[in-house]
Amino acid sequence: MSETAPYGTGRRKTSTARVFLRPGAGAITVDRVSLEHRFPTASLRTRITEPLVLTDSTDKYDIFATAAGGGVSGQAGALRLGIARALVDADPELRAPLKKAGMLTRDPRGKERKKYGLAGARKRFQFSKR
Repeated sequence: MSETAPYGTGRRKTSTARVFLRPGAGAITVDRVSLEHRFPTASLRTRITEPLVLTDSTDKYDIFATAAGGGVSGQAGALRLGIARALVDADPELRAPLKKAGMLTRDPRGKERKKYGLAGARKRFQFSKR
C-alpha cells in the first residue's frame, strides 16, 4: 500500500478518471456529485462498480473520483479501470482476481482518424462513372 490514499488512473476512449479510495461505508462521488446523479443509467453504474462487487469491497471504501473528457460511456469505462487500479494499490492481493476478470486491461479502442480523400474514416464519396 502506498503512503498516501490508494489511487488509480483510468482511461477509455478520450476520457480520463482519477480515483481516490478512503476507508468508509461505500459512498461513490464523481466530480462532487453522487454516482446516481452523475450516471443516471443503471447499466453504467453497474459497469463502474464491477471491480468493487468482484472483490467484495463495496462497503469498505468511499470513492472520490474526477472524470473528464469524452462521453458518459467512456467516463464509466475510465472509472472502472481507475477503481480497479486503486483497489490493487490498496491491497496487492486483489490483483489476481481483477486481472483474471480483465478489469486491469485498458480498452485500446478509440476513434479512427479521418483520411484525406474520404468522407470519413472509411466512408467514401459516391462513385460516378460519368
